Amino acid sequence: MRLKSPPSVLRDLLTGEARSGLLLIGAAVLALVLVNSGEQGAAFYQRLLDTRIGGGMTVHHGINDGLMSVFFLLVGLEIKRECLDGRLSDTRRRILPVIAAAAGMAIPALVYLGIAGATPGLARGWAIPAATDIAFALGIMALLGSRAPTALKLLLMTIAIVDDIGAVVIIALFYTGALHWGAVGAGVAVLGVMALLNRLGVKSLAVYLMLACALWAAVLVSGVHPTIAGVLTAIMIPIRVTPGAPDAVDSPLHRLEHGLHPWSAYVIVPLFGFANAGVDLRGLGLEALLSPLPLAVAAGLALGKQAGIFSSIWLCVRFRIAQMPRGATWTQIYGLSLLCGIGFTMSLFIGALAFPGRVELIEEAKAGILAGSLLSALLGYAVLRLAPLHPHHVEIEAEQSGEIDLDGDVAG
Repeated sequence: MRLKSPPSVLRDLLTGEARSGLLLIGAAVLALVLVNSGEQGAAFYQRLLDTRIGGGMTVHHGINDGLMSVFFLLVGLEIKRECLDGRLSDTRRRILPVIAAAAGMAIPALVYLGIAGATPGLARGWAIPAATDIAFALGIMALLGSRAPTALKLLLMTIAIVDDIGAVVIIALFYTGALHWGAVGAGVAVLGVMALLNRLGVKSLAVYLMLACALWAAVLVSGVHPTIAGVLTAIMIPIRVTPGAPDAVDSPLHRLEHGLHPWSAYVIVPLFGFANAGVDLRGLGLEALLSPLPLAVAAGLALGKQAGIFSSIWLCVRFRIAQMPRGATWTQIYGLSLLCGIGFTMSLFIGALAFPGRVELIEEAKAGILAGSLLSALLGYAVLRLAPLHPHHVEIEAEQSGEIDLDGDVAG
């Protein structure tokens, strides 16, 4: 009996991430309501996060160190698939999002350092406004319906994936504490076993996932943030490359990605948003938001992101380094650049890593993240909602939708 091919990962992401983004927004709003609804609500929220679970770990740490490792595993799988079997495997398609993402990480970091870099102890937060939250941004696009062209969604998703690559590298290089070399050696040994199994053609996901648990434990003790174990595991999961065709039913990577995506989209990411978005806004006036840290984060997201991404795309098209996304207008590209300033999930994550143990600084960073992300979301939505559509919008959308259904990607 012939096995039915799984649906395209690309279509899953375009629809699933959008729905996840809306759920994430709801989870973040719930956290804000609880924390700002009075002493009882705030106490309940904090008590919930401080509840001890297995191994003495709190619920908060379990989400940030445990569940987010699964999120990073999915991120790693998406990155590997895109690089070997997706849009980033084609040099022509890779140029524009890679350049846009690089500029969209560098300019916000420079904006942050320009505002807060001279304040003692704040320079470590330079990467907070560097990443884009794909779920949140696609969730906003979902609210736009057919007014958001498919090409724009694909560009946003690809920029965010390249952003994720940059964020993983940043976390590994700049937010790693003192290393426990014995644990590092154990982690390297586990990775070596995974690589050997991959080389021998072993495709059992159960084997790789058992080894992934051992790797996570080693990385947790090593001083490197345990979420990096998710990315390293993803690199070792075998993939059967099928360019220009639907995902291979016998490809371990595709099967694991399809299996993890609903859990990440509808459970892990919303839980993370709920656990980390609870900022006490009472008494948080304009003066507090204009202090160096929240102002630097908000400006990096709301101003730096749009400046870096829009200018880099314009320059690439102007000098014929890359082609304009088919079916999109310059006003829509600007709207996309604004939406890239939504840095919610990864920004919150990096903020906690940048200021370990400094609760007041983490709270200030959260305030800046919420302000910058909210401003970017509202402005991006308004621009895309009011932007005139491409003259051939209907025909191009019908053609691209058919290509995704047939090939799991968009040609040209």
